Amino acid sequence: MASLLSSVRVGLRAGLTTESRSFVTAATRPLRTGVIARKKGMTAMWDEWGVRIPLTVLQIEQCQVVEVRNEETHGYTALQIGCSDRSAKNVSHPQLGQFARAGVNPKRKLFEFRVSPEAVLPVGTELVASHFAPGQYVDCSAPTIGKGFQGAMKRHGFGGQPASHGTSVTHRSLGSVGQRKDPGKVFKGKKMAGRMGGDQATVQNLKVMKIDNELNLIYVKGSIPGVDDQYVKVQDAVKKRGDKIAPADVLPLPTPTIDPSAVKAMPRELVAKTGGSDPYVMKE
Repeated sequence: MASLLSSVRVGLRAGLTTESRSFVTAATRPLRTGVIARKKGMTAMWDEWGVRIPLTVLQIEQCQVVEVRNEETHGYTALQIGCSDRSAKNVSHPQLGQFARAGVNPKRKLFEFRVSPEAVLPVGTELVASHFAPGQYVDCSAPTIGKGFQGAMKRHGFGGQPASHGTSVTHRSLGSVGQRKDPGKVFKGKKMAGRMGGDQATVQNLKVMKIDNELNLIYVKGSIPGVDDQYVKVQDAVKKRGDKIAPADVLPLPTPTIDPSAVKAMPRELVAKTGGSDPYVMKE
């Protein structure tokens, strides 16, 4: 695996253009754009010691830069990313004009990602799975699974009422929610029954375990919010500083993104380093 990563690392550096040959260093890390992927389900892999690693499969579908936000016009620097082509008859006329100006097909989802000025990409640039490197850490954001209207025990983990003799039809009820005549009201923010789920959630510092360049798949260690086929925002981990986002044995992170010609020269699958010390040996 080490020799494979070394050969790919050399080929990657050789395949990148001069403009995109800047890599992440400990001193400075440009804020790269993220991508929009679709959650396809979960699977698993096993390391050299037989330890099972749960994986979430994310697929990138026709992910392109639709618009560039700059300091002069908008007051900040960002990229608007779109993914998953859709039929033009299902798109409003103002959006059709936006996609026509960008020269891209109509997209199902649009999200903005803040970037640093040196990581700005031209409109129409396609983002692929090799935008990330196996072994690096990412943050994933998506709406959680909606549970509908739920009681206090399921929604907030309350213990409920006593299950002994004397309790009648109120075993799962909330209980008291206020005080006496003073203050004579229920305070705002009181944990009560209500709508549960469907909120935006972010899981941080998930490790990229494998990249499939042919199917544009990203295998991420751990679980990600949302149902299958949910759109997920994936970007570099914000709480990993310097080399911690990409350890020394990881492929260099291409900035602002990977060159398509370099992807063709890479193997279909790139796998992060696993294993290390034997987890089944007792520590002295």
